[in-house]
Amino acid sequence: MKISDTLTQIADTSAVMAVEAALARAEADTHNVFINLAGERALERARAVDAGDITGRLAGVPFVAKDNFLSYGAPTTAASKFLEHFEAPLQATAIEKLEAEGAICIGKVNLDAFAHGGSTENSAFGMTKNAVDDARVAGGSSGGSAVAVALDIVPFALGTDTGGSIRQPASFNGVVGIKPTYGAVSRYGVVAMASGTDTVGVLTKSVEDTETLMSILAGRDARDMTTLPDYFAPQVAPSGKKLGVIKEFMAEGVDAAVRACVEAAIERYKQQGYEIEKVSLPMLKYALAIYYIVVPAEISSNLARYDGVRYGTRAGKEGNLNDVYELSRQAGFMPENKRRIIIGSYVLSSGFFDAYYQKAQKARTLLIREFNELFETYDALIGPVAPNPAFKIGENTDDPLKMYLEDVMTVPASLAGLPAVSVPIGRTDENLPVGLQVIGKRKADASVLAIARDGQEITHG
Repeated sequence: MKISDTLTQIADTSAVMAVEAALARAEADTHNVFINLAGERALERARAVDAGDITGRLAGVPFVAKDNFLSYGAPTTAASKFLEHFEAPLQATAIEKLEAEGAICIGKVNLDAFAHGGSTENSAFGMTKNAVDDARVAGGSSGGSAVAVALDIVPFALGTDTGGSIRQPASFNGVVGIKPTYGAVSRYGVVAMASGTDTVGVLTKSVEDTETLMSILAGRDARDMTTLPDYFAPQVAPSGKKLGVIKEFMAEGVDAAVRACVEAAIERYKQQGYEIEKVSLPMLKYALAIYYIVVPAEISSNLARYDGVRYGTRAGKEGNLNDVYELSRQAGFMPENKRRIIIGSYVLSSGFFDAYYQKAQKARTLLIREFNELFETYDALIGPVAPNPAFKIGENTDDPLKMYLEDVMTVPASLAGLPAVSVPIGRTDENLPVGLQVIGKRKADASVLAIARDGQEITHG
């Protein structure tokens, strides 16, 4: 289901009927996509669209938001017990911009608690199952967003991507997902994970829908000092057709079916006149280590406020202040949240700051420099989104290191603040979707999408 199909449906019937149909699909869901629905507010807005009181490019189009976006009409939980009953006093800028164009949020969808994870198995409200094979994970942390779009419950969903949380579930479920340039879209009103790499993006059924949504979402927000002036303008064709295939992404350890899909896509790109060469980024072997030092450090700082006093559900009410802190954090956080807080606190602690955090930031600068040097020659870099297609539920839950390795191909673009898109390019013999990752230089989001569109058209056109 694309946005244009939904707008046609609304023109032929009504916004109320479109929203009622989306809510019916959501209520019939068996993949545990939703944490809360916002049916009453959604239908109220749909009636206003039909009455002509709400207009815009997306008038009446239903969508869902990852449950770390603050919104009206339903609690914002971040998939955690800490915020289980939290009613937001304001809405995220991204939702406000979509609503200004008439879009209607029908509910909040599942994620790994506080967006910590790559499978949506770390939610306090149960795991979300893959849209294609319900014995496999949805990917994460924007698993609910990806599955909602893949199952045609709604034509698009909001997600966040800190180290691959939009691209990986998009690849696992066969939809398009974009992590924009850092600062392209406001993060105001989104529960912070790691402020140095957090980005807001969308998951859709087509590159064209992604372009439409980026045109609405991009731009400066005075309430998010990291945002950039609006530079996004959809391109009919890419700025150039010289692509680099990252050879470290095609090395030993990559699933044979994933490699075959990417190699087939490369050949089809060549048939469209693209010039393709293998390239190397020697610093990539350090990217995962850099990420799992820098990001947990920021997580430990951002989650310090959740103590049962300033934020979150309080436990240990009968004890002293330390009991409140300890019992509230013990009850409110999932094991993965605690693991990342411990790692972050350790690398920031006295005596280890220089040895780990400072060194990781210096190495991050070297990684960014290598990317920039390649973009002097190549218009974009391509490779798989993940080493494997969607893995089985429970397969990696007892081995955090194995789970973290799933991020090895998505964290480099996040550390460098680059735009990156996952676009479906094929399926394995088990019918599991495989995505191609297209990475561009900063602010080249529109050209990256144009290259991705060529890939999508080659496969699905």
